[in-house]
Amino acid sequence: MTSADTGILRVGMAMWSHEQWRGSLYCGPREQWLEDYAKVFSTVEGNTTFYALPKIESVRNWSRAVGPSFRFTFKLPKSITHQAQLCHCQGLLSEFFATMAPIAEQTSVWMIQLPKQFGPQQLPNLESFLAQLPKDRTFGVEVRHPQFFTKGSAEQQLNQLLMAQKVERIMMDTRAVFAAPATTAAVVEAHAKKPHVPVHVLVAGQTPIIRFIAHPQMSANDQFFRPWLAKLSIWLSNGLNPHLFIHTPDNVLAPQFAVYLYQQLADFYQRETNIVLPSLELPESPAAQQIDIF
Repeated sequence: MTSADTGILRVGMAMWSHEQWRGSLYCGPREQWLEDYAKVFSTVEGNTTFYALPKIESVRNWSRAVGPSFRFTFKLPKSITHQAQLCHCQGLLSEFFATMAPIAEQTSVWMIQLPKQFGPQQLPNLESFLAQLPKDRTFGVEVRHPQFFTKGSAEQQLNQLLMAQKVERIMMDTRAVFAAPATTAAVVEAHAKKPHVPVHVLVAGQTPIIRFIAHPQMSANDQFFRPWLAKLSIWLSNGLNPHLFIHTPDNVLAPQFAVYLYQQLADFYQRETNIVLPSLELPESPAAQQIDIF
């Protein structure tokens, strides 16, 4: 059973290319990895644009590799967010959107990841920058400065700005990974690079965005993911279109973790609403199928 009023949930990872997903997620050669990924998952974080502007032919290839229901998210380049810190970058922004034009209709969210040093004093820069953005596209902002997580005046100003502009506040949940002991190189690196901040929930538009950084032991994530079951279910029932991105410290088993956590949500949602969400299975299972209505 499904409902026409139910929102669309999109699930994906922080990348579409990972050598160690060969044989579990990928069925074809490397040049088909995005196509294989998109047969299982319905979105992906396009981190490649954060580091460098892609060639336009690469953008066209990405567009051709996925089905009509798949949606990308892409990060704005760090030359805009980290180096210029949103100032005097209209030329860079125009160049970025011109390059990404072939895939714009297949992109659900454009991510603005800000550096840790981008604090309350830079909020006027963020306000001016958001005013320059195309109004027909969805944007999400990820902040990392500690003052944006204290529920004080700085966070209130940030949230009011995002609500006024209908720009999503990307919700980074790192509780699980910081609960993991730093006994492996991957966890040590995750502890060094990921923000150790509380989870603050804000929905400014129609597309709540969660980045869940998992504990390397699969079942250890249950207690941290459990609160999201109710949140996601409410959002779906209210017709919102949440995006859920699953990371792990080394991302080797991120696809399996995504399937595991998604199944918890599907079970919870069916109990609460009697609505069955589409199945999510890796191709190593004979029952695997493409998700067309996520």
